[in-house]
Amino acid sequence: MRGIPSRRMFDQRPPSAAEAMSASPQAEVLTIDGLSREAVKDLAERFDGPLAESAAEAAPSGQRQRIPEGRLSFKELYTQPENKVFKVVFFPDRIFHAQYLNASRVPHRYRYAVTDVRSILDVTVLKARLFMDGQFATNLLRIEYRGSRLMEQTRESGRFMRERLIAWVKINGHDADGVPVSVKHPVKLQYCPWIDSYQVELWNTLETPSRNMKHDFQITAQMGPTAPINRAKSFSPLLDDLDHIKEIELEFREDDVYEPYGRPINNPKWDQNYERSYQVPNSSFPNAHGENTVLVNNYMVSFQKGWFINSEDVPAVRYRNAMMDSDNPDHVSPDDHPELNNPAAWTGDVPENAFTKANVIEMKWLLQRELGGSVVFFHEVTIPPGTVEGTHQHVGSEEVYYIVSGKGVAYMAAGDDPATGGYPKVMRQIYGLFDTECVELPVGPGNVIFTKSGGMHGIKNDSSEPLKFVAFLYHST
Repeated sequence: MRGIPSRRMFDQRPPSAAEAMSASPQAEVLTIDGLSREAVKDLAERFDGPLAESAAEAAPSGQRQRIPEGRLSFKELYTQPENKVFKVVFFPDRIFHAQYLNASRVPHRYRYAVTDVRSILDVTVLKARLFMDGQFATNLLRIEYRGSRLMEQTRESGRFMRERLIAWVKINGHDADGVPVSVKHPVKLQYCPWIDSYQVELWNTLETPSRNMKHDFQITAQMGPTAPINRAKSFSPLLDDLDHIKEIELEFREDDVYEPYGRPINNPKWDQNYERSYQVPNSSFPNAHGENTVLVNNYMVSFQKGWFINSEDVPAVRYRNAMMDSDNPDHVSPDDHPELNNPAAWTGDVPENAFTKANVIEMKWLLQRELGGSVVFFHEVTIPPGTVEGTHQHVGSEEVYYIVSGKGVAYMAAGDDPATGGYPKVMRQIYGLFDTECVELPVGPGNVIFTKSGGMHGIKNDSSEPLKFVAFLYHST
């Protein structure tokens, strides 16, 4: 079938970096910032595997930097005790090594310069530049998806995931004039056993660098609208310069046809990051979920490299009777203080006793969709005097609290941490579940509460000063 690579091409062992270099065309000087072949090979050896020339190729003209004399080589840096402790460099082979990418089937003609890699849960996105016979060929995006969540969805429907999936890809960025651009387009992903993942490479162009050049047949066999190497014309304004791409949003679903039987799939299952949403401070009124909760139903990877945030500049989102049922003894009925049921009561300078009367806590959502990996959010929480965050159980997620200021009482299920066995025990109602025995822990600055999947925690401010902590939560399963 046209556009589908052969099983032999997938099963053959990918070349190592040394093999790729030794198989390159015999030219005295390569177009890599003036480096000779011997210098490039020397860099490859010092990098212990990753393609050393990638950084030089990836940098825009005039911005290439050499490592100052006396600095550690990449290999030496990676093996330093400091790096083993702080993990400044982690999994460098996956980030910089190009041997598992589609055109690497022909290593003597094609090379990748990977410039950025981002991952969130099952999704990995790479930015790269492709070189063919020593000449720049195209910019590209590579999307990889392992599909564990979609696999569960399809199993529930009595199906298995097959060789292809569909991804809805939305690229956000700007054009050469700085005008914001947002483009969405469906693409098909192919399963690749080399990486045990579904993948596609979106090239800005499928043409060769010059007319007298031709792609290798092993590469053209992978090109096409449903093949592992694809091109969507609508993405070109952003792929013209990889720095123009700010973020990518992704949704995944089953293919339209259930192979190899050829039956249409009328109710394809989706993986939209499990009803993913995030919080924004659109309204100061507590529990204004319709205004403050934004449902996005997708994965997002951001290519921004850093953030500087002053939490004092971030408005808080307010929650009334957070994580507790209406029959919880700590629950405060809105009927008890009807004057606080009006949004105007929560505008401007709100008296501190209003938070106590209505049992309202505040959360400043500092980082959410910007985070990679499995981290869902990092936020700052204020528990005003006399208020309570209900005791709740985590399932499939883990959370860390670090107390910054104030004092209060935290609750953990008895037995979650055996070291807390000597603390007082009380019965607490667990949000949405049942009453259970918990330990009552006095907390203050410097205390940490770490809750694993299946664990329970809650917190109460029984002092006269605000209790403040920072927390981050991540998926654990």
